Amino acid sequence: MDRNSIIGIILIVLILVGYQYLTMPSAEERARMQQEQDSLAALAIQEQARQADSALASNQKAAAAPENPMPTGTDSLAADTARADSLRAAGLRDRYGIFAPAAQGTNEVIVIGNEHLQVAINTYGARPNVIRLKDYKTYYGHKPLMLMVPDSGLYEYNFFLGNLKLSTKDMNFSAEKLGDMGVRLKAATTDPGKYIQITYQLDSASWFMKATAELVGLPEVDPRNVMFHWDLTGFHNEKHRPTEERSCTVFYKYLNSDRDFLSETKDDSKKLEGRTNWVAFKQDFFTVAMVKDDGFNSNGSEISITTLPNDTLFSKRYGAKLFFAEEPSDHAVLDMRMYLGPNQFNTLRRTGIPQFSRIIDLGWGIFGWMNRFLVIPIFNFLHRFNLSYGIIILVLTIAIKVLLLPIAFRNYKSSAKMRALKPEIDAISAKFGKEDMLKRQQATMDLYRKAGVSPMAGCVPMLLQLPVLYAMFRFFPSSIELRQQSFLWADDLSSYDSILNLPFTIPAYGSHVSLFTLLMAASTILYTLVNQKQMPQQQGMPNMKVMMYLFPVMMLFFMNSLPSGLSYYYLLANVISILQTTVITRWLMNEDKLRAELLANMKKPRKKSKWQLRMEEIQKQQQQARKRR
Repeated sequence: MDRNSIIGIILIVLILVGYQYLTMPSAEERARMQQEQDSLAALAIQEQARQADSALASNQKAAAAPENPMPTGTDSLAADTARADSLRAAGLRDRYGIFAPAAQGTNEVIVIGNEHLQVAINTYGARPNVIRLKDYKTYYGHKPLMLMVPDSGLYEYNFFLGNLKLSTKDMNFSAEKLGDMGVRLKAATTDPGKYIQITYQLDSASWFMKATAELVGLPEVDPRNVMFHWDLTGFHNEKHRPTEERSCTVFYKYLNSDRDFLSETKDDSKKLEGRTNWVAFKQDFFTVAMVKDDGFNSNGSEISITTLPNDTLFSKRYGAKLFFAEEPSDHAVLDMRMYLGPNQFNTLRRTGIPQFSRIIDLGWGIFGWMNRFLVIPIFNFLHRFNLSYGIIILVLTIAIKVLLLPIAFRNYKSSAKMRALKPEIDAISAKFGKEDMLKRQQATMDLYRKAGVSPMAGCVPMLLQLPVLYAMFRFFPSSIELRQQSFLWADDLSSYDSILNLPFTIPAYGSHVSLFTLLMAASTILYTLVNQKQMPQQQGMPNMKVMMYLFPVMMLFFMNSLPSGLSYYYLLANVISILQTTVITRWLMNEDKLRAELLANMKKPRKKSKWQLRMEEIQKQQQQARKRR
């Protein structure tokens, strides 16, 4: 083997070792992968564990039954064992009262599921152990998407029995499976006629699970003092952690008011002040919600959100302590529904829960209306044709531009009128100069009045287009349909695209380079150049040109980490606007004819409008004030 071959082999080995080192998951990713594997393993081996426990119990029973009578010398040991058992039973009665039998036993895991959900219920605590969404995966590793795994949160019903404060998390329940989609769990007492029963039932084809707690034969337990307590830690499931965290918080709605939410950027908590229709633990694209049609009781109920700044495995910690309003009875029923699913607008809207779809932030006022009644219907219509989402965004952009074309045409026409009057405006500027700005303004306004041109006519169409621009800014980051959908070089249209990962972080920019953002900024500069030729020169605004070119640079920093689908939309909108401007100004707008019409208007006598009269009056008052000085 010659020297070149040896060097080649060494280089290949170094490349392989380096590649394994660079692609090796971090400690946090390994911990998360292990936790998810443990959760799935728990679901898969539950039957084997149950069989093993049964076999072990049989062996222990056989071993405890001796073939020969116990020797007399062991009577003392048996008595000690019986005494210890008696003391333990007494301790359980002191701690749990009539629920002492429920404080003993072994736990098992019961799995229920429907078309969308798989839920593992642990009989110890009668609590969900695993909540898995079958239709979705995590971004990193494309692992099964879990809303809950063992030990990711505290789940319990707290209540008082006399002076004893009890919790279902400390009780063992017997289980009765109700087909594939339900399970009934029972915590026994020393009295067969008294028990707690908790039932979980999944809807056949939706994202809901009904949870019903029944207090049977326990009139001494006041249902109004029963607290449902759930602390849940949400996983980091998406590509860009900061963007994901900004969308994670707790939403809630009182029965008689609009939905509200806690802070999205810091730790926050709130004591609920009215009957609460629903409380939602909202992640970026998924939600766990507790819904009660007649409302949770405001007495003592509270919610909280906690940030986890140094945690790369989890996003935020959610908390809810909710009380019920049912009256005491021999059989009190405390029921609610749990939504365990995606933040998809139509899915949330079809639940029929008041304002539940407003978990998704589509913008306030007219911006939200624009998304609900224009953007989303067009998007959903195009979705039916099973097109690539990149093509859907392209067609959506064209459709919106066509709808806005009459407004855009008015804007171009107004600009053309202003340009047509440029010789007259230049003559006014030369006549009065910079020394007498007031007279120059009066003469300019008089020119506009005679020609039938309104300086505000070009602003109104632009203002009418702003709601669409902002609506799209809210629509794309909120669209779960774009999640993990690839197009061209972007691997996820709901997050940023990256053609280059930097070995350092640029303040306010990031550690990656988004090509869609670069193209969007470049197209904005090009559109500014094209549009500047169509806009009349504005007197007294020398810095306007600088601002027009500074804006794309600012957007380059601002949008580098925003969804690539949004940058792609703005890129398409700029390209279409450039083509639209070129077509209108070259073939649809005859400026010579337009100038002839304006000059003809100037020869006609025109009545001043109230606004013009008012402006002239203000200018006269200003002149008089200056003379008095």
